[in-house]
Amino acid sequence: MEPDSLHRQLSVTIAHIVQRLRGSKLHSELEREARTCLHKSEVRIESLKEDLKDFLRKSGWEKKLQNAVYRELNVLPQPGHPAAPPEHTKEGLMYMRRAQVNWEKRVLKSLNSMCAELAIPLAKKRSADEQKELLNKWNEMGTDEPDLSHFRPVYAPKDFLEVLINLRNPNYDGGDPTGLRGSWGLINIPLPIKDLSELRDLFTELGLNYEQLGVDDSMQIPNELFESEYIRHGQRVLSEQDSAAAQQYIRQGCPTGLRADMWALILNIDNQLEDSLYYEQLKSNVIQHDLLVDNLIYKVLLCFSRDTLVLDHFSYSSASPPKSYIRGKLALEDYTVVYPPNGVIPFHGFAMYVAPLCFLYHEPSKLYQVFREMYVRYFFRLHCISSHSSGIVSLCLVFETLVQTYLPQLFYHLREIGAQPLRISFKWMVRAFSGYLATDQLLFLWDRILGYNSLEILAVLAAAVFAFRAENLMEATSLATAEAVLADLSTLKVMPLLQLFLFATSS
Repeated sequence: MEPDSLHRQLSVTIAHIVQRLRGSKLHSELEREARTCLHKSEVRIESLKEDLKDFLRKSGWEKKLQNAVYRELNVLPQPGHPAAPPEHTKEGLMYMRRAQVNWEKRVLKSLNSMCAELAIPLAKKRSADEQKELLNKWNEMGTDEPDLSHFRPVYAPKDFLEVLINLRNPNYDGGDPTGLRGSWGLINIPLPIKDLSELRDLFTELGLNYEQLGVDDSMQIPNELFESEYIRHGQRVLSEQDSAAAQQYIRQGCPTGLRADMWALILNIDNQLEDSLYYEQLKSNVIQHDLLVDNLIYKVLLCFSRDTLVLDHFSYSSASPPKSYIRGKLALEDYTVVYPPNGVIPFHGFAMYVAPLCFLYHEPSKLYQVFREMYVRYFFRLHCISSHSSGIVSLCLVFETLVQTYLPQLFYHLREIGAQPLRISFKWMVRAFSGYLATDQLLFLWDRILGYNSLEILAVLAAAVFAFRAENLMEATSLATAEAVLADLSTLKVMPLLQLFLFATSS
């Protein structure tokens, strides 16, 4: 990249971060602390700027500012061309944008159909008695089983997969007159994805010569010695409160006792009083108003559905928040509202994004904040159509390419018996393996998602599972028998699988 272009890109990035932070809670806190600092005797007018910097550094505010900037850098989309239209920031490929818009219309139509079938409004105010009843049973919510027999999922992962299978780039000619190229897989669009060599470079710290948590037999030093020293190192990272250092640390896994604090540090979650008050406000909104989507989710996700802060992620998501008309104002644009308020219509299995976090956080407001940040950084990409490297389309393509390249006989066999590998693995990836792996193994996997700031590890693990079960899968005679072979992933050890597939597979 030319120096001038690099400078412009850097200037745009800095301006964006400054704008984002200017309206944040941290900005007002820094202003308040700076005013307090002015009254201190050691602060002099002639050296005000340097004394102020020194005070913020010693009092820990500089570190908080660094973490906030690092958070923005983690979620910031790659800068595009200065002359590119705004929608290119969300998604650069027009056919992807159109496919996403059509999918959103289909999802909203499904929700409205359910609304009409059940004669239930999209939203209504709860009566005083209903509010009291809901408040009284709030803490027991999730332990009882409500009757949802009349409700159906707005959509399931398999519905979404069918849409992805039919994606086509209208401007692309594969240059293959036989029509064979790419025909083995279900995803047949050209996207720049990483090959095995590039994945090895990305996931360097998963190499066989690195110590890992989640691998039982240590290669170089006794596992107990490595783990005790690794815990001490993790405690130092936490004491320094540096998000970037925490993200680097967690690439080799996180000790169970440190994980909750380490994840919160990486995600820049501090759970202050006003965060708890905001959570209570969301809870109050749930108590007061009944939404149709409440029947599709539960507890923490009820608050999530009311949280308008989630709407911020649509500035870098290929998706747009769905809108509905206020009753009696149909087709009048001035009377449209985002529905649900957070702009996210849940799919079947959506709750699995939050379920594992319940093992880490006992305080509802902190659990909620961590989940929300995980969602706006990562999980939204698993149910949006985009060309992003961590988007579900790219993950499908990486998975199919890895299996087709390194397990060609298996891929061909499964295809011939009508058991395309992606039809089996898609549900794992779209739920980030939650509900399929044992909890400890899932948390080791999510450590690496946070550590590498990427979802590409999901596609690698999906391919590794097929490699591990290849012998049994070669004996399968139908989609049903292939699914039976892969029905239970709860006994799998994630890290050895990933290491062997990434670094022991012949290139």
